[in-house]
Amino acid sequence: MPNTKSAEKRVRSNARKAARNQSVKSSVKTFEKKFLELATAGKLDEAKAALSVATSAYARAAKGGVLKRETASRKASRLQLHLNRVTTAKAAAPQAAASKA
Repeated sequence: MPNTKSAEKRVRSNARKAARNQSVKSSVKTFEKKFLELATAGKLDEAKAALSVATSAYARAAKGGVLKRETASRKASRLQLHLNRVTTAKAAAPQAAASKA
């Protein structure tokens, strides 16, 4: 229990900030999941749009102090790498099929 008025205010303030941080983290995770679903399903155009949304969400979370800047950068980079792998795999599949025929 807080002993002073300022401590009571800090408890209220911390509760508001924790709720906001939780909301932002949850939405960022949702954007990431949507991107991963689209990328693994092979819907590359939609995945590129979802990647843009997810990367932007990570940047906003880092700007607001919800995530560390390095963490947001690393996660956005890994999402881009995932899209690159899926894109090259999809591009290589028709060439492999053509070379076997």
